[in-house]
Amino acid sequence: MPATTENQGSFLGRISIRRNQVMSMDGTHDQEMEDLELFQKHVGDRFSELFSTTTEDSSGDALLSISWLRRLLDELLCIEAEFKAVLLMGRDPSQIAKPPLDKLLPELLDRFVKSLDVCNAVVLGLDAVKNLQRLAEIVVDALEVTPLGDGQVRRAKKALSALIAAMLHEDNAYAKGTERNRSFGRRSGNSGSNSKDWVRALSWTMARNWSASKQIHAMMSNLAAPRGAESSGLAQPVYIMSTVLVFVMWAFVAAVPCQERNGLGTHFPLPRQLNWAQPLIGLQEKIAEEWKKKEKKGNVGLLEEMHRMEKLGQSLIEFADSFQFPPETERLDEMKRNVEDLAEICKKMDQGLEPMQQQIREVFHRIVRSRAEFLVVLDQAGKLSAPAV
Repeated sequence: MPATTENQGSFLGRISIRRNQVMSMDGTHDQEMEDLELFQKHVGDRFSELFSTTTEDSSGDALLSISWLRRLLDELLCIEAEFKAVLLMGRDPSQIAKPPLDKLLPELLDRFVKSLDVCNAVVLGLDAVKNLQRLAEIVVDALEVTPLGDGQVRRAKKALSALIAAMLHEDNAYAKGTERNRSFGRRSGNSGSNSKDWVRALSWTMARNWSASKQIHAMMSNLAAPRGAESSGLAQPVYIMSTVLVFVMWAFVAAVPCQERNGLGTHFPLPRQLNWAQPLIGLQEKIAEEWKKKEKKGNVGLLEEMHRMEKLGQSLIEFADSFQFPPETERLDEMKRNVEDLAEICKKMDQGLEPMQQQIREVFHRIVRSRAEFLVVLDQAGKLSAPAV
């Protein structure tokens, strides 16, 4: 990738060294402009790489696949680190308390808070996906038996019926929950044998009236590109950070089962004249196309592995419904290929879901720390600007 961890370290080191040097005001301004341009370039490079290597199938990092989403989280974490370096490292607190940052920063911090709820919902949604994975593993275990008999097919059909029913469950089923619990790490403990288990995994911890769609739209509120002189100052990285954060949360809510997602398909406008925004616009359009194509706003999400699992599940249910012993060779061969594909999906889920949950937890805690750091700096700026008594 063009924007590697090594490049990031070089970028952060450069800012640290520069701000510890004694330079003229003109030199400082010129260097700062270079830093802002480099930050924008890094953001553009990261998403260009993500866009250009996104595949249309499962051969690589398919759009909204587990591997693709994990890369997206990595990019968010890298961009967030560089953003803080640009805005905070070695800077006089009074500089970020002046217009327009005195308005833009509180708005960003509010988006930080809202994104924490989205992180919570996504982690819980991935627990729900794990329940789907367990059902699929039951199917694989039953249909891999040789020779295949009526008992194995009945067992597979029962799990398949629960799997398909869970995937078609409407979002409003999530709203049957009671009390909200914002802490990470709580597990449902369900075996996955009931199609409602994955709903409970979410509903136990999200408020009855919480809506993923409304949360994302609230994060988009007041998200406008800086104009005029502000477009070349510190308002620009604040806007970039807000945009990247909203995009990542929007993509995850689209991919992973979350409570109440109706209306999510409406994507937020991005200024096409900004170079760093071009790959983001391309990815946004691709995801919106997938959303419209499936026309299932009440399904469990656009996660690539779940989409493939649903198609294979439908095919295997047809096989189970018409099963007669001994099965026809041609139909048996087709079933085995489908079972092999389903087993491969389960393997990818087994390897990727837990690490992705850990990444989202890392994003959650990083956002909490960053918000606290900004609040400290803003508090310091407030004390410096307060009139002496």
